[in-house]
Amino acid sequence: MAEIETAKVIIPNGDVLLDAYLATPTGEGPFPGIIVIQEIFGVNAHIREVTERIAKEGYVAIAPAIYQRLAPGFETGYTPEDIKLGKEYKEQTKASELLSDIQATIEYLKTLPVVKQDGFASIGFCFGGHVVYLAATLNDIKATASFYGAGITNWTPGGGEPTITRTKDIKGTLYAFFGMEDASIPAAQVDQIEAELEKHHIPHRVFRYDGVDHGFFCDHRGSYDATAAGAAWTEVKQLFQTRLAAS
Repeated sequence: MAEIETAKVIIPNGDVLLDAYLATPTGEGPFPGIIVIQEIFGVNAHIREVTERIAKEGYVAIAPAIYQRLAPGFETGYTPEDIKLGKEYKEQTKASELLSDIQATIEYLKTLPVVKQDGFASIGFCFGGHVVYLAATLNDIKATASFYGAGITNWTPGGGEPTITRTKDIKGTLYAFFGMEDASIPAAQVDQIEAELEKHHIPHRVFRYDGVDHGFFCDHRGSYDATAAGAAWTEVKQLFQTRLAAS
C-alpha cells in the first residue's frame, strides 16, 4: 500500500469554484487519476475514506463537491433528516452541470505533474453511481465503477430523456454493482441496464449481490455488508488495474 498525502483543493470551472478532496500517493509517479463521486450526503467522512483508499492503491484520487452550486461545504450523515435534505439537493442538480464539473475535475488533474495524462477513471456511490454512468460518456473516462445508482432507467438530473438513453455514448469499460434487496433499484431495472450495455456493445460487467441492500459498500451505514463490499472492492481494483495500468 502506498503512503499518501491529502489536501483540500479548489477546482475552477468558469464562474464556479468547486471544493474537492485530493489524495495523492507519495513518490514521483506519474499515477493514473480517478474521480470519486459522492452519495447524496456530500464529500463526507466515508467519501474521503474511499478517496484515500484508492490513493493507497497507487492512484491520484479526487472527490469534487457535486452540490457546490447548491450548498457549498455540505456534508452530512445518514439520519432520515439527512436523507431528506440530500435528496432535495439531488433533485436540483442538472446533468449538464454535473458533466461540466466532472470534466473540470479531469482538467484539474491534468495540471498536476504527478498525474498520468492518458485516461482517467471514475467511481460513484448512490446518486454518485448515477452520475458516473453519465460521466462514462466523457472522452477521457476509460473505466467506470457505478455503485447502486438509482434512476438510471427512468430519470436524469434536471429532466429530459433518462440517463440510460446515453448508454450508446459510453467510451470505456463500465462495472455496475447492485444489491438485490435495494428497493430503490428493482431487479428489472438492473436487467434493463445490462441489456442496454449489451445492445450497444459496451465493455461491462454487472454484479448482483443477493440479500444485500442499498449502500452496502458504506461502513458508516446500517446497510453495510462486509462480504459484498469486499467482493466489489476486488472487482474495482481489477477494473482500474486493467484499464489504467496502475504502477
